[in-house]
Amino acid sequence: MSTQSDHGHELIPRPEHTPDALRAALAAVEPGRLEEMQAQKDEAFAKAVEWQSLSPVQSWVLTWARNIEIARRPDLAARYTLATSRLEHQDPVTARDALRELSAVLDEAMRAARE
Repeated sequence: MSTQSDHGHELIPRPEHTPDALRAALAAVEPGRLEEMQAQKDEAFAKAVEWQSLSPVQSWVLTWARNIEIARRPDLAARYTLATSRLEHQDPVTARDALRELSAVLDEAMRAARE
């Protein structure tokens, strides 16, 4: 796992981009999502074989690195939770602001995961 820490409080260090490291990190921060992760991994590997391309596996790695980045950082997790809870708000301005915030959180997490 990486020791980079430039985003304030982090529950765990940023994991390396390997299936085992990502699985261990998810087990530490969101163990309830392990089944989802495994199902998506199986699907990505099946597509990689079918397509004769590593792009589905690379996409799976980046998606889960991003998800773990959110989960391991309480600041991002709180923003993510608040934004998703307001996505279907009856006030269209609130819903639109929530969508912008969700997009910002996902972008920030993806940038950090790619470091």
